[in-house]
Amino acid sequence: MKDPAGSAPVGETTGPSIGTGTRGNGRLGWLVVPVAIFAAVAGLFALALRTGDPSKLPSALLGKPAPQFELAPLEGLTANGLPVPGIATADLAKGKVSVVNFWATWCVPCVEEHPLLIELGKRTGVTIYGINYKDQTVAARRFLGTFGNPFAGVGSDSTGRTGIDWGVYGMPETFVVDGQGRIVYKHVGQLTKASLDRVVIPAIEAARRGGASAH
Repeated sequence: MKDPAGSAPVGETTGPSIGTGTRGNGRLGWLVVPVAIFAAVAGLFALALRTGDPSKLPSALLGKPAPQFELAPLEGLTANGLPVPGIATADLAKGKVSVVNFWATWCVPCVEEHPLLIELGKRTGVTIYGINYKDQTVAARRFLGTFGNPFAGVGSDSTGRTGIDWGVYGMPETFVVDGQGRIVYKHVGQLTKASLDRVVIPAIEAARRGGASAH
């Protein structure tokens, strides 16, 4: 914030009007800054909508280690008679590329993209982890039991804290993580066949070759 122009000479006092003007400028500044930030974010979303490419939305985590977290498993979820584990940061740094998908049963796009997660696992053999976001345990367990479970582990983010740490904008979001636990690609929004072919699978292949995706 700039200093008020025309400071009074030494020995000369400033009148009430100058003090009032300063406070007014301060209030104006507090109003302008949030509006400018909102406009910038809205512009990024508009760009993503116009281009049809959700990856245009930036992520401060790209190229950086996944946030530290540890989520309990989805209670009662089993596979082949054994409990499906939760997920923690250490699971993402075991030398193999993995995919992390944030999802919820109340999210219609999550439901619609679910078959593509199963397809992704079959086509690439990549390990997929699911983070169930602010969902009801019974609904999530029933959903996976009905439509299939593509996840090697499912963590319950009941408070949404992990989603915040990962910079999640909304459901669904999908991340590609390299073998060292670094996030190399982020897909905002619903997966489609086109996005699998054009960006997600190439990002997985690039990470396997040891290169960071530019997306």
